[in-house]
Amino acid sequence: MKTSLTAQRALEDIVDAVADSYNAGRPIDSLESTALPNRRKIIDALSNIEHVSFIGYYATEVLSRVNLRHFISERLYCAHDTLVEQIARAVGYQRRGGGGPSDEDIAFAEKVVAEVLQEIPALRTQLSFDVQAAFEGDPAAKSTEEIIFSYPAIHAITIYRIAHEFYRRQVPMIPRIMGEYAHSSTGIEIHPGAEIGKRFFIDHGTGVVIGETAVIGDNVKLYQGVTLGALSMPRDASGSLIRNAKRHPTLEDGVTVYAGATILGGETVIGKDSVIGANTWIIESVPAGTRVSYSAYGHTGDRQTSMPPAIKTDANGAVAKDGSSKKDE
Repeated sequence: MKTSLTAQRALEDIVDAVADSYNAGRPIDSLESTALPNRRKIIDALSNIEHVSFIGYYATEVLSRVNLRHFISERLYCAHDTLVEQIARAVGYQRRGGGGPSDEDIAFAEKVVAEVLQEIPALRTQLSFDVQAAFEGDPAAKSTEEIIFSYPAIHAITIYRIAHEFYRRQVPMIPRIMGEYAHSSTGIEIHPGAEIGKRFFIDHGTGVVIGETAVIGDNVKLYQGVTLGALSMPRDASGSLIRNAKRHPTLEDGVTVYAGATILGGETVIGKDSVIGANTWIIESVPAGTRVSYSAYGHTGDRQTSMPPAIKTDANGAVAKDGSSKKDE
């Protein structure tokens, strides 16, 4: 259908209004698209590294020891060139606000990309531990192949471990783009700044949030809907957030956190081998070997009328000294 003359005039007025809105001088009014990194290209490069990490699961042709090197190099050369370009753009934009990358920006990007790609063998070892943790931690898993192909947590953790290497090297924008790609495709949000140990498993996964300064030890398992978040943060004299403090909790080795639990605060430490029950709200540290759950109270028939207090018990089920089962009066 042909656009009518009246509709064309209306559209021209709209175009003028939208174009004029770019004269306001706000951050969203930037026209430096050629200087900014390209999200699609970053995701393409990320996919190439992910494929190399599990190449036997992604290849569309028969692989052997004879042609393995060819397939790896094909992916890594593409990832290298794309990431050097995109990181140089991100660094140049951060330093100068536009105008394209300098030779110094490109040199930095080449150094970082080479360092990260050199980490792939170690990264594959970490991912092997993560896959094994998923297989050992989920009785529904029939094979490690099923886990690699179908578990969203493995996809999210793989991207986190790649993005974390760039974050550690102070690459701007790129790690967050990678992390938010994983978030949008899996429902699992892991900030690339988080520190996560070996054999990490997220069961189901939807709604998990892990903040930038969270620290997670080895053999930790989270269920869906878990938040490792921050309390309200202090501001400086100008009213700006103080950004460089530890804001998110620490989970020591062997901790299990069940669905819907919320653990907040940079000073909150969940001790080794503790179990945090579903739907709990934690804003203080928990000793090693503690089980934390909610007791039901305040019922009207079968309906709970208020949120019950957390109950801390030791590994044998006894109420811990700092726990409480007293009803709210």
